[in-house]
Amino acid sequence: MDQKLLFLINRQWIGPTLDRIMALFSSFDAWVLPMLILIALLLWRGGFRTRAFVLCAGIIVGINDGAISNSIKHLVSRPRPYQSIDGVRQVDLGKAKPRMLAVAKPLKIKLSAAAPDLQDLAGRSFPSSHTINTVSVALLATCFYRRRGWLAFIPAALVGYSRIYCGSHWPSDILASIFIGLGATLLLFCLLEWLWKKWGGSVLPAVHTAHPSLLHS
Repeated sequence: MDQKLLFLINRQWIGPTLDRIMALFSSFDAWVLPMLILIALLLWRGGFRTRAFVLCAGIIVGINDGAISNSIKHLVSRPRPYQSIDGVRQVDLGKAKPRMLAVAKPLKIKLSAAAPDLQDLAGRSFPSSHTINTVSVALLATCFYRRRGWLAFIPAALVGYSRIYCGSHWPSDILASIFIGLGATLLLFCLLEWLWKKWGGSVLPAVHTAHPSLLHS
């Protein structure tokens, strides 16, 4: 079932425009510079809630990506689709510096050939760090901004779908990663909220008095 759905998304539900859109959403390095600029602007111009959101997102994504996702990848050690089966379309942006400029360049598209030895391959399929991280940010945006914040789940869904479309993950990887991202983020945010309520007054008394909760506007 996993492979059948993979081939539907990766080889049948495709098109030139989708190739370019999905390659862009799947390429984290293309978004690094725009995200750094956005984060800097939010920290500079934002109020307490915006800064709390950015800092919480940074901490939680760092833990989810560096500790949780990375540990599970090494534990499960599941090969990516393009590593384990033939005929998977690998769709990626071309080379460019900065990477975002690759959007205007020809895509790199090739069909995979299964690796003869799956033990010493770079990268692992389960879970999808891209999906965990974007779902984490989307959930935090919903917590902090309520009715507007849930819109962040739209790009998060596109990122997850793009990882299947571009041949980097199995559909089951993405589904499981959504729940991992949601669960881990809820637990970590509850911990951060508890730490702020308990110790925030000792570290930043004036700020804590005005904002006793991270969600306080």
